[in-house]
Amino acid sequence: MEVFRTIASYKQYLTVVENEGRSIGFVPTMGYLHAGHLSLVERAKRENDVVVMSVFVNPLQFGPNEDFERYPRDEARDLALMESAGVDAAFLPTVDEMYPGGGGTSKTIVTVGGTVAERLCGASRPGHFDGVATVVSKLFHIIEPRRAYFGLKDAQQVAVIETFVRDLNVPVDVVPCETLREPDGLAMSSRNVYLTPEQRKNAPVLRRSLLAIDEWLAAAPETTAPELERKLADEIRAVPGAELDYAQVLAYPSLEPIEGPVAKAAGRFIAALAVKFGGTRLIDNRLFHENER
Repeated sequence: MEVFRTIASYKQYLTVVENEGRSIGFVPTMGYLHAGHLSLVERAKRENDVVVMSVFVNPLQFGPNEDFERYPRDEARDLALMESAGVDAAFLPTVDEMYPGGGGTSKTIVTVGGTVAERLCGASRPGHFDGVATVVSKLFHIIEPRRAYFGLKDAQQVAVIETFVRDLNVPVDVVPCETLREPDGLAMSSRNVYLTPEQRKNAPVLRRSLLAIDEWLAAAPETTAPELERKLADEIRAVPGAELDYAQVLAYPSLEPIEGPVAKAAGRFIAALAVKFGGTRLIDNRLFHENER
């Protein structure tokens, strides 16, 4: 595996790959890798000639009171996992390499407007998706992949990226991949290491609540989105130490409100949760298709 820390050195590698006519599959991450990240690598390896993985904790997507400084980092461990998973090239830039001029800021910001970026995490984390769209746009221009792989645990992030790729005619295929979970259902996340033993025991309530939607809709097919949201909120608030940020049921990927019974809604919908356990904020979701209701 080759390791690149500068854009210029990676571009030299890219020239060789392009001259050989090989396709690039790209897995962007913020590091502290887990099995969920590595599952993206496995899929990228099946569908591309070369797999590039980046590790970059992006300051633009963290608010002033969020966990940028304490976000878990372990470069040596990440590199070992990447190499064992068969990654061909690792891109590990510094903040100054990605945002020259100091301060981890950018004069140019990519903003995705409308409900897709304003609801769910966008409502409680203003500017977050501007930071996501900006760094992903930069990485796409640097890496120049044919395909890029993202986990659906961050389904809103996937929707934001798909939107700007479509709107700006970015020549990258965005490939959403299913969420990997622990045996008790908790979605794999780098932030899970923050949880105390008691919080970790209670955290699977997110998945249990989302799975309960099937039972609720079967018992009451006329249930509306606000009614489902109240049921989800009640399930979360019944667990000690769980502080609800949001429980929302919306059309996907537009994140527009759903009118009338959810079971009769056209297209896909998402049930999404954000829950804090102490200082740790966890997210999870379920996507529903018409033929699954």
